[in-house]
Amino acid sequence: MKLEGRRESTNVDDRRGQTMKRAGGLGLGGTLIVGLLYLLFGGNPAEMMNQLGGGVEYQQNYTPSAEEEELATFSKKILAGTEDVWTKLFKQMGREYIPPKLVLYSGSVQTGGGMATSESGPFYYSVDQAVYIDLSFFMNMKREIGADGDFAYAYVIAHEVGHHVQNLLGTLGQVHSRQQRVSEAEKNQLSVRLELQADFYAGVWAYYDNKLFGSLEDGDIEEGLAVAAKIGDDYLQKKAYGRTMPETFNHGTSAQRSKWLKKGIHGGNLNDGDTFSPSYQSL
Repeated sequence: MKLEGRRESTNVDDRRGQTMKRAGGLGLGGTLIVGLLYLLFGGNPAEMMNQLGGGVEYQQNYTPSAEEEELATFSKKILAGTEDVWTKLFKQMGREYIPPKLVLYSGSVQTGGGMATSESGPFYYSVDQAVYIDLSFFMNMKREIGADGDFAYAYVIAHEVGHHVQNLLGTLGQVHSRQQRVSEAEKNQLSVRLELQADFYAGVWAYYDNKLFGSLEDGDIEEGLAVAAKIGDDYLQKKAYGRTMPETFNHGTSAQRSKWLKKGIHGGNLNDGDTFSPSYQSL
């Protein structure tokens, strides 16, 4: 991506160097990276927060690496791009866009709903209207799933911001409310629809960011689609368990995630992002 000269968002809460003391474990079978990746792009960290306890510790000698600092700068520039794009799109809808805060942390973090750790992966928490990222996640992407590249990382951030867009438009609250009244299978299907729309919104951001700043380079879109293919429920379940369990899918298959990201990138039309009206099988 071409990001030279781009502004950095100041809507950032940098908590790196602070860690949370845990009274208990996550109960997720350890810190397997597969588990982390399975929760990527919309896992529910709130379910884990309640299992943690403790207080804040400050790492007295915490010094971020040069790579981490580059990723922090990169993340601030991508966040600024989402601010510019979504402010413009919301204005066209006659709405005001209130940007989410980006919280950078290391290891574990306190949110408005409790504590979470880096095992949850990047996530959006609607109560705080904030996107939480441990930058070490990006450093692990290439090693663990063979996903690398600046647009791949940008996709991570843009997807979580997509959940914030859903929150501002009321979609997130409506879906969460409905999930309280349906079966587990229907709950999972609603989650898939929500995640695929956030993928679409990430693509819409990329479309307009490129129009505004000429940010996309050859190979960028392929990077994003490659990541989308490797974070599908089917791909990750095969990697973790050697088989798939479609009834438990809650993010979408590799094909679905790639499809909706690509749809947003190539069209940029918000009206094409309805993942709730089509039949589940046609997603």
